[in-house]
Amino acid sequence: MCNLAAATVFLLACASPAARGQADFTRWAPTPPMGWNSWDCYGPTVQEHEVKANADYMAEHLRRYGWEYIVVDIRWFVENDKAGGYNQTDPRYVMDEYGRYTPALNRFPSAAGGKGFRPLADYVHAKGLKFGIHIMRGIPREAVARKLPVKGTRLTADQLYSPESPCAWLADNYTVADVPGGQEYYDSLIELYASWGVDFLKVDDISRPYHSREVEMIREAIDKSGRSIVLSLSPGATPVAEAGHVSVHANMWRMVDDLWDVWEDVVSLMRVARGWFPTVGPTWPDCDMIPLGKLSIRGERGEERPSRLSRSEQRALMTFFAIFRSPLMFGGDLPSLDEFTRSLLTNSAVLEMHREGREPRLIFWQDGKVAITSRRDRSSERYIALFNLSDREATVSAPLAAAGIDGDGECFDMWTGEARGRAREAISVQLLPHSAALYSVKPIK
Repeated sequence: MCNLAAATVFLLACASPAARGQADFTRWAPTPPMGWNSWDCYGPTVQEHEVKANADYMAEHLRRYGWEYIVVDIRWFVENDKAGGYNQTDPRYVMDEYGRYTPALNRFPSAAGGKGFRPLADYVHAKGLKFGIHIMRGIPREAVARKLPVKGTRLTADQLYSPESPCAWLADNYTVADVPGGQEYYDSLIELYASWGVDFLKVDDISRPYHSREVEMIREAIDKSGRSIVLSLSPGATPVAEAGHVSVHANMWRMVDDLWDVWEDVVSLMRVARGWFPTVGPTWPDCDMIPLGKLSIRGERGEERPSRLSRSEQRALMTFFAIFRSPLMFGGDLPSLDEFTRSLLTNSAVLEMHREGREPRLIFWQDGKVAITSRRDRSSERYIALFNLSDREATVSAPLAAAGIDGDGECFDMWTGEARGRAREAISVQLLPHSAALYSVKPIK
């Protein structure tokens, strides 16, 4: 056995980067990623000093709880973008000689001199955090129009694009066709991002509709790069029929379109998630960003505001995200966090469940009452979340046997930190409208 193990290690070490990456990429996010994304605050207009301010806050207040990614969202390569709408008639793109977008210097001044995002990534890494960016699927239309060369080939951009399946809501890019040069273009992109120190890549306009071939190209390019870059696909709804494909190519993928601070969005998300429970772990169906805290400072949906969700609704949202084991990407402005919102992000018991829970599943969904359970790894402890999605106060009950507990259980309220005492064969709670309760339950023998 020892000789076999040594031989396996030797063969993996000698394998191509692509082969090693295919074997290893799920290890780069062994638990659902946790971080901050600039979209809900700043839309397509975030600036370097704002990214740093959120990184500073995360490093000081949240990193010890597992929060680690700082992600710059859409159109960081446009000098004159504005919140509240895309497709302006005169976008000023910034790109290199190979048709690869680079950061707009008026927003990211440290990128001057061809440094790209390397200085900002270094700043984030020095805080003990990880750095991510958003990109659009495809190749820039401007690169095609200018017939820019594709690095590593004798081809030009106009020889490898397709006008088919364009993005329905943003006119920046064309589809990368499955032709010679297509893979090489994605290879050159990921090579550039790896040189910048990117740890997380959110690829947009790739899951709805689902572009399986471009997903595969990006997966291959990451595997070749030699860098552990977590791959996130967006937006939803990713087709459940593609679960087998997406779960072996991406670390996480969106189940729904943008989730905003509206209760109906939360309920709709939970409905869609019912089809994804069997796929949770070791790759992750994604509920989208967490729309809490201060939103839309320069955003896409409404004026600057605190989250419109009530406190009960916010706790219900976090309860679902945590027990379902969605990635946790906070969308609000971190430096201005209020104490209540911060308490939702730093509850050690809830985050432990999010990290260590296994096999989340739906117990029931009936008349606006929902029960979900998961189990703690290597333990008899079970987690039970109860929801009242309706507009009226209701009693929600779940039999302990449905969570895998025979007989009675000792209950602990995970949000309040209080012992709830003995539950006799079932757990029951009176819930206000749009609210949830979350318990850990240990069998009593």
